[in-house]
Amino acid sequence: MAGVLLAAPGVSMAQAADLFYERTVMTAADARCGLFQAPVRAALSASRMQARGAALRAGVDKAGLAAVEQRAWAKASATPCDSGDLNLAAARVRQAFDGYAQLSRMTYPGELAEWRADRASGAAVRWRLQQTASFGWNRMIFGLAGRDGANSLMAVAQFPDGKTPYAARLVLRDATTTQGPYLDTRGQPLATLPLARRLPPASARSVYSAEARSPAGLDLMPKDMKSAWAFRFPPSAAYALAQLDPREAVAVEFLFAAGQGENVRRAYVEVGDFAAGRAFLQVASR
Repeated sequence: MAGVLLAAPGVSMAQAADLFYERTVMTAADARCGLFQAPVRAALSASRMQARGAALRAGVDKAGLAAVEQRAWAKASATPCDSGDLNLAAARVRQAFDGYAQLSRMTYPGELAEWRADRASGAAVRWRLQQTASFGWNRMIFGLAGRDGANSLMAVAQFPDGKTPYAARLVLRDATTTQGPYLDTRGQPLATLPLARRLPPASARSVYSAEARSPAGLDLMPKDMKSAWAFRFPPSAAYALAQLDPREAVAVEFLFAAGQGENVRRAYVEVGDFAAGRAFLQVASR
């Protein structure tokens, strides 16, 4: 229930901030008092990230979120580890998250796209966290793929015209030099804002080039995709993606040789609950 609750649309600003506060209090108390076993701790962490995303979507700004987090840590620090209220709250967390820790799959709806997480055990390489995108006649699967505990940020793309990209790059907001997301609404409701208008201007972007390219294996292609190219991005790119606001978008650009220059085909990905999905995967490795 803890995971499904935040997946529902229409969570108010106050509700979202309260959920983030409650989960942060228990996370901070656990760090100080050792309240939970590893599976519940990891599940709580994933739900806390989802609560953070819900708060941002509901309109809590970065400063407000930081204030909520500071208040939560102060509350946990002031509460004795043997407090009856704290132990009652911890028991409720265990009851809520024991079942959540057993889940192997989760879907995280966004405004325009969704992330699908799969942390089932097994040695086979497969998508652990994925979002699909179509761009022109082309098609892409993007996310984390690999074996248990070894998830690489990847893009697998199909180009029906048979052209071969020589490189790919991930373009996203530089969170170290900007204060928050660039959302070019122009009066349009955010829920219908195209992903292309959720990227910052060029001066505020970071670019991560793919560090490997290869023909995609059958284990990473859906059955109706006969051939595709796979690109692997550095771990730092996954970390940077997890720091973004869920309302933002990133772009994956595929580069093709074109005479003396290059041709770019661009696919957009909604950030959404990438950070929560990434944390959910960690439950399996604890």
